[in-house]
Amino acid sequence: MVRTDEQEAIAFAVGRKMERREIEVLRDAVSCAAVLEEASFAIDAKESTPRAVKFRRSGEIVIVTHEGRGWFDPLSDAKGDVFGLVEHLDRAGFFKAVEKVAALVGFEISAPEWQSRSPADKCLLSLSDRWQARRHPWPASSTWRYLHDERCLPTSLLRTAIKRDLLREGPHGSLWAAHTNQAGEITGWEARGPQYRGFATGGAKVLFRLGPDASTRLAVTEAAIDAMSLAAIEGLRDGTLYLSTGGGWSATTAAALGALASRRNVQLVAATDANPQGDMFAERLRALADEAGCDWMRLRPPEEDWNEALKDRVKQRNENRKGEGGRKEEEACRMRAGRVKGGFARPKPALDPAGRDVGGRKGL
Repeated sequence: MVRTDEQEAIAFAVGRKMERREIEVLRDAVSCAAVLEEASFAIDAKESTPRAVKFRRSGEIVIVTHEGRGWFDPLSDAKGDVFGLVEHLDRAGFFKAVEKVAALVGFEISAPEWQSRSPADKCLLSLSDRWQARRHPWPASSTWRYLHDERCLPTSLLRTAIKRDLLREGPHGSLWAAHTNQAGEITGWEARGPQYRGFATGGAKVLFRLGPDASTRLAVTEAAIDAMSLAAIEGLRDGTLYLSTGGGWSATTAAALGALASRRNVQLVAATDANPQGDMFAERLRALADEAGCDWMRLRPPEEDWNEALKDRVKQRNENRKGEGGRKEEEACRMRAGRVKGGFARPKPALDPAGRDVGGRKGL
């Protein structure tokens, strides 16, 4: 491969002791995404957003942020810049990391094209004001149709969540699902729509909470829609608080879960996804339960996540109803065919009190 002038300059700098300015140039020249793609990680487009691109390699996960200049591991405390990423992946020292990053100058990544940020993301209002400025979903609204028709969440559950001020209409038919702290204050919201997934700009992931605060059964999922889906499947089980971490594991989330799990007679239910990431989250919840001294159990969805399980359940129920309707129609057709085949019986004459029909003949 023929090197560009920039690559030649960086190669020369690597060959001797680099100055701080040269390291900064190299840091800006190589995206974290390039390091991951070269290391056989693949983009998980379904779980990515324009500001946080998720990469997977088997059970490993890395989230790339800050337009490719930063990263973090959602399953550990590891994070940093492109040099730190190489050190993290290769267990290499800084100088080796610099050499590898320099070799990737000009590497073209195959990241998908993301939609531009919506005007709502650029709003300078406070979190509370932005939340209050949005309407609750209502029947026939685009967000309601998304949740009810596409995600198969039942009307009764949606009304319950709306009554507790957990849901708002986001831009372009998206859903805002509130995250709150222990005091019940809005700290941010999960934003999800047919073509969008993210979290409130400037917000903090704590917990989405559906159910009584004093519940002793804590069902923890990775997304608000999954929490609501499990609640729909279980029929809002008594004594259960359905929770979502929003797909992350921040220090504030861990602290909030620890506070809930430390109460008396609590059972912590790891209702995370049925995939390697969900299993890793479940192990973290097991460790948290051990630390808090509470009961723990793993509840795996029969599909990859609880919303897929709910949609499959609704589909099967609808097919059963169609089958019952078909059988009833078939039976009605057989009865109509029988009447046609056998002819119609002659109706009995109407008799008067003397036993004679209306025509004056003696009744038989």
